[in-house]
Amino acid sequence: MEETSSGPGTATFPRLLLQHARERPGAPAFREKHLGIWQASSWAHVAVEVRAFACGLAALGFKRGMNLAIIGDNRPRLYWAMAAAQCLGGVPVPLYQDAPAADMAYVLEDADIGFAVVEDQEQVDKLFEIRDTHPHLAQLLSHIIVDDERGLRNYAQAQLHSFAAVQALGRRYDADHPGFFETQVAAGQTGDIAVILYTSGTTGKPKGVCHSHAAMIATATVLVRFDDLGAADDVLCYLPLAWVGDFLYSYAQSHVCGLCLNCPESPDTVMTDLREIGPTYYFGPPRVYENILTQVMIRIEDASWIKRGLFHHFMAVARRVGMRILDRRGDVGLWDRLQYALGSLIIYGPLKNVLGLSRLRVAYTGGEAIGPDLFDFYRSLGINLKQLYGMTETCVTVCMQQSGDVRLDTVGRPMDGVEVKINETGEVMVRSRGLMTAYYKRPDATAEAIDASGFFHTGDAGFFDADGHLKIIDRAKDVGKMAGGLMFAPKYIENKLKFFPFIKEAVAFGDQREQCNVFINIDMHAVGNWAERRGLAYSGYTDLAALPQVYELVADCIARVNADLAQDALLAGSQVHRFMILHKELDPDDDELTRTRKVRRGFIAEKYAVLIEALYAGRTSQYIETQVKFEDGRHGMVAADLQIRDVQVYPAAVAPVAMKRAA
Repeated sequence: MEETSSGPGTATFPRLLLQHARERPGAPAFREKHLGIWQASSWAHVAVEVRAFACGLAALGFKRGMNLAIIGDNRPRLYWAMAAAQCLGGVPVPLYQDAPAADMAYVLEDADIGFAVVEDQEQVDKLFEIRDTHPHLAQLLSHIIVDDERGLRNYAQAQLHSFAAVQALGRRYDADHPGFFETQVAAGQTGDIAVILYTSGTTGKPKGVCHSHAAMIATATVLVRFDDLGAADDVLCYLPLAWVGDFLYSYAQSHVCGLCLNCPESPDTVMTDLREIGPTYYFGPPRVYENILTQVMIRIEDASWIKRGLFHHFMAVARRVGMRILDRRGDVGLWDRLQYALGSLIIYGPLKNVLGLSRLRVAYTGGEAIGPDLFDFYRSLGINLKQLYGMTETCVTVCMQQSGDVRLDTVGRPMDGVEVKINETGEVMVRSRGLMTAYYKRPDATAEAIDASGFFHTGDAGFFDADGHLKIIDRAKDVGKMAGGLMFAPKYIENKLKFFPFIKEAVAFGDQREQCNVFINIDMHAVGNWAERRGLAYSGYTDLAALPQVYELVADCIARVNADLAQDALLAGSQVHRFMILHKELDPDDDELTRTRKVRRGFIAEKYAVLIEALYAGRTSQYIETQVKFEDGRHGMVAADLQIRDVQVYPAAVAPVAMKRAA
């Protein structure tokens, strides 16, 4: 493990950056794939670039305490813009690059954004649209700086600047004001706000979470020590800049230990770039691992019968002994070890190589619960995938699983410096050095979230097992009871359904009802490939989702989940009885999902109330018209007569256990 030598009481991100530039000037800090070739930037080069841009911002009027919006995909210059703002005592505010202009306007106004650094023409157009439609922001948003200038030749707005032009201005400003940059960096305090990250807004408008340099650096230092990370490690930066996971696991960890950040050519080439880089450390939400598994299963279905047979045979071996071998347990027989070794040679090794996971030492998933079957798949291949628990307000890290002590149904023990307790209602409470400073301009929400003892109310229901591992049941507000008193945990059911490559999203209903029913979104790519191999014609998602054969395919997946649930004393009563396949994909632009693709249950229940009623009224079909929002901002209507199917339900293997009320 390698760490910078700045003491915990003095370290800020700008000081760590300059320290790396002194101690390892030629080591790669960033790599970016441009025109098919990976280009590296050393720490010394990054420090020079950041200095020039920071001085350019200062020349334009950016001052200590101001906020700088960052909008775009993972690009080195956007990370450098974050560092430049911090050098001047400002605060970077990353936004989701795929958000429509209307959603961006709320964050820009709430965060008092006067300066913005964006990736390309698409984001420039959004910001000028916002200026035209929001008078207050037209006055406030005075400088828009763009990285990629393609398509902007005829843009003549005075507010628009190129990244290179601002750097050129900064070099002149730096020459005219010797010592200015050093003075600004020296003035920074560890308690200063390092970043404002907006929540996904699952239940309402997003809130700006303020994190200090001290909180982020302390958390990153714990993580670096936990997994022994160093300058030789590589991370692929593909997560949204606005997500706390990218800031902590990419930006913060690189500043603490000097690891290299690798930026893909585009979001469409992430899988190819992953294979070429072969990261040693990887973090992703469950949906990323679901997508990778879906691609694997599609390719297997397209393979010859010999390859399919070998794959399924050795995956059965892996499921039986792979996780025990990964954890170095001694209860695996010689014959099983030999079979697993052969599987590694002809199946597991080549599969990990084609996925870009051959060099991976450790991988994490978090953000929401991961399905047990999905978790088993990766660990059985020998991939050290572990779970962690946290959220934006806690700098993510609350609990993490130690290598060799990984359990499918827990998120590990609390990390160093983190206190976790369960209150009388079963809610998880957290107090740590990594806790947020406050919600931006929301003292009321801050006081509601953090009690007088300094504990943050997570809103999650959980408990500790006998060995001190934390188990998360679900969001406290989502865990309910069936009409008969049995526990209803919708996320658990949805995760089991989404293990199947054909199911992209599921929304379960059952609280205070006699039975559990679900909405299903099929995976267009996986089901489309399945349909084409069977000669089934379709014109689009709505047409494909309505095919009787697709309903049979989904019904079989749900029946297999029911068979598993029947073995669980707590959840046997939550077996799915009826389902329908929605006529459109759930979409963040239609407010059905957050930008991190979390289901907005309340909104969906209200929007599709007529469909829920049909599920529970025993109908076999229901007509619906739904308004949708297109990428260009226009609106349209999608109409369909949705079929409703019953699913096979199994007798409970053990007597169901009713849910008890908390004391």
